[in-house]
Amino acid sequence: MTFMDLEDPRYAYMFGFLQADGNLYAGAGQKERLSVEISHRDIGILQEFQKLTPYTSTITERTRATNFAQSHRSARWTVYSLEVRNRLVEAGLPYGPKSTKITPPRVPFSRPDYLRGIIDADGSIGHTGKGLPFVGLTTASSAIAAYVCHYFKRTQGIQRRPGRNTRDCVYNVLYTREAGVTVAKHLYYPGSLALDRKRESAARVSSWVRPDDMGPARNRRPWMPMEDRFLLEAPTLAHAAERLERSVKSCQARRWRLRQDQQSG
Repeated sequence: MTFMDLEDPRYAYMFGFLQADGNLYAGAGQKERLSVEISHRDIGILQEFQKLTPYTSTITERTRATNFAQSHRSARWTVYSLEVRNRLVEAGLPYGPKSTKITPPRVPFSRPDYLRGIIDADGSIGHTGKGLPFVGLTTASSAIAAYVCHYFKRTQGIQRRPGRNTRDCVYNVLYTREAGVTVAKHLYYPGSLALDRKRESAARVSSWVRPDDMGPARNRRPWMPMEDRFLLEAPTLAHAAERLERSVKSCQARRWRLRQDQQSG
């Protein structure tokens, strides 16, 4: 076992989790450290990280008042090893504030496991008040939001565009109904390392079946690069729609998006 080999599913998950919920602190002497503090109910995942780390580390607990509760119990995992910190920096975890800076790893990595770590730390999975299954991610990182959308479009054929919330400048990527079921099954496979409560939620999401009274799901055909090129070069929208076997409205919306991307790029 090589520590922080991100092609190992366990370390890929661990790194995704640390990017989202961990912190590297700089300073003199013992002030330099890796620290992760989460709700005490999830202490089990910190214990797993401790087992995967062949360096001295500690897990401590504390109870304090927060903005959300007068008495919040948390667990904190701390590592002081320089070797650990160097490995994490090499992979793409920066020191200090990082919410907008993190990107997918700079080394080869197990993609679904890395994304499961990101979702476990910064995402949510469950059912809406109306009983609809969902998997969602909230992140301030443009690179992470774009990568999540790219990954699930490429591997599952599910198309999403990362949208930034104008109020707090974070991205919300949401997969609901059949898309949510597909994402949950893909990420939370049997035997994968995960938060127990998220694994249980994923199992419930994965078992969802569209009710008969909901109506059929819309079958959205993803746009291929060759279709995009033809659409941009077509003399008219009507011509493009006929050749691509799509509606004029669909071609118009797609061409507008492609041109917006060209202008912003």
